[in-house]
Amino acid sequence: MARRIVLTMLALVSALLITAVAPLGLITSTREQDSFRMDAVMSARTMASVAEKQLSDHTASPALAASLLRARRAGDEVWIYDAAARLVARTVGVTRVDLPVPWDTVATVLGKGGPATSELNGRLRVVVSVGSPVDGPNGAVVLSRSMAGLDSHLHMLWGWLIAVAAAGLLAAAIAAVMLARWVGRSLSDLDVAAQQLGSGALGTRSATGHGPPEVRRLAVTFNTMAGRLEALVHGNRAMMADVSHQLRTPLAALRLRLDLLSQDADQATSSELAAAQGEIARLSRLVDGLLAVARAENVVVKPVVVAVDTVIHDRAAAWRPVAEERGVRLTTECPGSVRASLGDGHLEQIVDNLLANALDAAPVGGHVSVSATTTGQRARVTVTDDGPGMSPQQQETAFRRFASTSPAGAGLGLAIVHRLVTANGGAATLSDTTGGGLTVTVDLPGGQPDRARRIGAAVAGRDLPLADAP
Repeated sequence: MARRIVLTMLALVSALLITAVAPLGLITSTREQDSFRMDAVMSARTMASVAEKQLSDHTASPALAASLLRARRAGDEVWIYDAAARLVARTVGVTRVDLPVPWDTVATVLGKGGPATSELNGRLRVVVSVGSPVDGPNGAVVLSRSMAGLDSHLHMLWGWLIAVAAAGLLAAAIAAVMLARWVGRSLSDLDVAAQQLGSGALGTRSATGHGPPEVRRLAVTFNTMAGRLEALVHGNRAMMADVSHQLRTPLAALRLRLDLLSQDADQATSSELAAAQGEIARLSRLVDGLLAVARAENVVVKPVVVAVDTVIHDRAAAWRPVAEERGVRLTTECPGSVRASLGDGHLEQIVDNLLANALDAAPVGGHVSVSATTTGQRARVTVTDDGPGMSPQQQETAFRRFASTSPAGAGLGLAIVHRLVTANGGAATLSDTTGGGLTVTVDLPGGQPDRARRIGAAVAGRDLPLADAP
């Protein structure tokens, strides 16, 4: 943003200077040239007035000689001709005798009586007639004046104009940089505060004492939002701790009492007590799953590079005894090395929840497959099963809490997967398996952590329990 402010101001000032300095320079140059030409014409007319007596009387004129001497001292060259094109007088020291302009020009002036000017080899040539317009011209004066002084003056003029424009542009650049820093510094502070807040430092606040009024109001609003967010997060964490303590303790006590009652009960009562214990176990898993989802929603990721193929092989090896016990074949497919960027331990939790759901859904003699591939800049993990699958309506709500297709499940496994995947900048989708079943596809950032997410810091919620794990 600072660069845009500077470039915009420089562009506007440059356009203003160009529209102001260029016309001023052109107008001033034109006036100087016209003044130089008019002065040369007036000097030639003065010389013609002095030479008129000599051309009329054909007698030497001391005044003309003095005028020619003054013209020579001023750097001018003067030739005086009569009506027959004979050289009557010239400035002293001029070696050139030939007419410095075409005689046609002199003839034109003699015929019309008006002056003629031209430029050649850095000198201005002026031809004026001698004599009154009534009696007719009886001669002509040719004056040659160097334009070096005019050129030097014009160069100096343009140099000053360019220097003034450069100074104005420099001043505008300094002002633009100061303005950009004034605006950008407060926005940078606000950005740093937002990054720190996003990394888990809930006590972070932004400075509100500098910058434009709009940015100050934004900083105040940010601080208000940060305060409310801190209160909400602390309240949520306190609630999770209270729920964990208040629910798990009575559940454990209830399970112990049911165990004691089942020891002396008859067969029918023992069967009912076993069903009650199953419901208590399901309730315990539900509580653990709710806590896991809450932690996943509050997780802030510090990405690390994870070997996806290694994690898949390890987790498949851990779940293979469960699969064999249920009569399900569990296979893996990882062609080559696959790398992903996500929070430490998150991939293990994602794969565990997906395998738990797939093994629950697969029938006896079924098949569950886990694969990992690299697609472009992302890593893809796919878990497929040949179970009953899900209808399109069930797939739309599968990532929500309690959206379970199994009466014994809590419906939190895919919710945990979705929260963890999205927290790491990935995406999870559901589709039908060819031949029947469900396919879960998880796309994760591959290779190296994204630079914008390196500011994240690991917070509570890494070791999330399984929602529907056996």
